[in-house]
Amino acid sequence: MADPRLPMNPMVLVRCCIGGMLMGLANLVPGISGGTMLLATGVYRRFVDAVARITTFRWSAGPITTLALIVFGAGAAILFGAGPTRDLVHHHRWVMFSLFLGLTLGGVPLLWRLLQPIRLAGTIGFVVGVIAMVGLAILQWSGAALSGSESNWLMLALAGLVAGAAMVLPGLSGSYVLLILGQYLIILSAIEDTKAALSGDGELGPALNIIIPVGLGAVIGVVGISNGVKWCLEHARQATLGVLMGLLVGAVLGLWPFEQPREPAVGETIRGRVVTETMLEDGSIKPHHWPTEHFAPPMGQIASAIGLVLVGFAASVGIGMIGGQEDEDLDATDGEAAVG
Repeated sequence: MADPRLPMNPMVLVRCCIGGMLMGLANLVPGISGGTMLLATGVYRRFVDAVARITTFRWSAGPITTLALIVFGAGAAILFGAGPTRDLVHHHRWVMFSLFLGLTLGGVPLLWRLLQPIRLAGTIGFVVGVIAMVGLAILQWSGAALSGSESNWLMLALAGLVAGAAMVLPGLSGSYVLLILGQYLIILSAIEDTKAALSGDGELGPALNIIIPVGLGAVIGVVGISNGVKWCLEHARQATLGVLMGLLVGAVLGLWPFEQPREPAVGETIRGRVVTETMLEDGSIKPHHWPTEHFAPPMGQIASAIGLVLVGFAASVGIGMIGGQEDEDLDATDGEAAVG
């Protein structure tokens, strides 16, 4: 069995890098979880184990290499893929979401193998995970958001904690939850203000008053959830894997491909702001921030979408097979037998 404290074989290194890249791309698209992509590519448990070990000062080559490759892949994807991914999702939403749908479902076979033999705890966990994702999907479809939320340090830290947790929990989209909390626009503006201040245009202090609590919350979220998931995998393996399966399957509810952007109407709330005629005329509401609406696709488009789902599914399954099934055999703790 593979020991996560030891260096991995080269093909698993490739899998970690690809998983990190897909995680970064997913974080650019509201409604898609980076944790889901790690789960689909078979490196989720290795990532959680690496964060848990490093944050509890049990450093070794395996966890450090894992975390470095996933972070590198995610950072590169965000740096170089932000613009192209945003434009593709805006102009070809049904194509991209069909692929994302297939990529997400591609993680099901891996979790299915880990759940064998299926017990009552795994079934209950699966139902709980699906119900959680149904609730999140209902919020998404209803457009619920706390657009008037106050932005004090506590709320900002909470927003950062949730965003950090979303990087670890499959099925949870950090950007969407920030919209629910009414903090997305505020945090985005702070990032832009920081970039402007560093270039000599504006003050850095006000932006740091937002970024610091958000950053602290995000670190706590990643560390806390990673250690929590690792503990749950060790002490309630079937229930935890069932919940993860439910989150993964339920995540497809937020990936319905047959939606298209529509121009917002005056008086509508978009990312925490009430739309005015002036905002529509001066382009303050960017096209990639427009709301979406369902449409009835023709049969040819449905067939094409199914084909793209299959392509994404095959790609995800293929990525999960790179390097064998090493990710399924991670050791639970130092000196203990493997969880898988």
